Amino acid sequence: MICPRVAAARCLASIEQEGSSLSRILPRVEQDVDPSQRSLYRELCYGTLRFYWKLDAALSPFFSKPLKAKDSDVKMLIYVGAYQLFYTRIPPHAAINSSVEGCRSLGKKWAAGMANAILRRCQREQDSLFNALNPAAEAAFPAWLFDALQSAWPDQLQDIVDATNAHPPFCLRVNSLRQSRDRYLEALTNNDIAAAACEFATNGIRLEQACSVDKLPDFHDGHASVQDEAAQLCTSLLELKPGLRVLDACAAPGGKTGAILETEPQLGELIALDIDEQRLSRIQENLDRLQLNATLLSADAADTSAWWDGIPFDRILLDAPCSATAVIRRNPDIKLNRRASDIKPLVQLQATLLEALWQCLKPDGIFIYASCSLLPAENEQQITAFIARHEDAELVPITANWGIDRSGCRQMFPQINGHDGFFYAKIRKKL
Repeated sequence: MICPRVAAARCLASIEQEGSSLSRILPRVEQDVDPSQRSLYRELCYGTLRFYWKLDAALSPFFSKPLKAKDSDVKMLIYVGAYQLFYTRIPPHAAINSSVEGCRSLGKKWAAGMANAILRRCQREQDSLFNALNPAAEAAFPAWLFDALQSAWPDQLQDIVDATNAHPPFCLRVNSLRQSRDRYLEALTNNDIAAAACEFATNGIRLEQACSVDKLPDFHDGHASVQDEAAQLCTSLLELKPGLRVLDACAAPGGKTGAILETEPQLGELIALDIDEQRLSRIQENLDRLQLNATLLSADAADTSAWWDGIPFDRILLDAPCSATAVIRRNPDIKLNRRASDIKPLVQLQATLLEALWQCLKPDGIFIYASCSLLPAENEQQITAFIARHEDAELVPITANWGIDRSGCRQMFPQINGHDGFFYAKIRKKL
């Protein structure tokens, strides 16, 4: 077993140097952490990533010279120590001493004195350490993303920053085929789990504190699923009816697949399509738990010749690959791994998927385009360009009490103790 601080430093160094995904590397490293300390390990990983750019701007001048790439674990260990000093209730001596000892655990005794000196300086100067930062660093955002959000959403910028840097809420979707939301809220209360109904999603529940799904009543019998409120809203937009043929494109890990089937169990067919065959197994696991069925296909959605049987769909949901800039609080490694240069290829991929899947939709069918991005190029601009290219495409304005109107589409921003950011557009194919 290794110290949770050392484990966090190794995890974060892998993300910084190799571009590893937090969702993939975090559980791998966690196996070497004592189970009793894994919650601390996760908090240090997530928290340090959330505030990485602020810590980096403040601490970089304290290093006499930049560390080599192979010593990124040392830098991350120091940043983990600083995160503890500024953002947790961990006693300063524990934060500092654990970082110093961590250098030795990494086999880099030479760094122990440097870590001690930098963190003690942070402790002395904590009242003034962040005073001279530029706006992007103050917001703990990479400069390119801060500038993009400031340009797109000047009035909402501070709220976006605050919500992005906050802990995400823990939300559930109650399976209405099993019981009502009110009954499930009662079951949660009976199990001493504080929760409240979501404001917009009719089957959504938000817990006051995250907990293991093992503690949720009847979870393993399919009575509820973990899903953010914003993602649950797709079902009402689809206007589901018995007998319809529906495509859930880019479906993994299957949250929307389950929500669709719970909303309308009498569909003619639901195909859940994803390019990653391994991730399809996650969909099947979720469906098995919910005791629901769908046709699962592994293929590139843009290559319709590889998977489409030529029978058109009544409804298509495309949860498009995107920058995920609206869900950074759940995936803070995006702040390190995403680059401005990534956006143009993503926009091109989204356009390719839209073009390919549009031909699979029936006349008078409904196409829902969704993304978890905050960038207009991936959202309203993407849809405006698509509508302009297709005479048979008609944008159906979304009237809702959630999000804000963007040329008939709906943009949602992450909310503290509320839903994630999300974007929806609804398009009908003309007869």
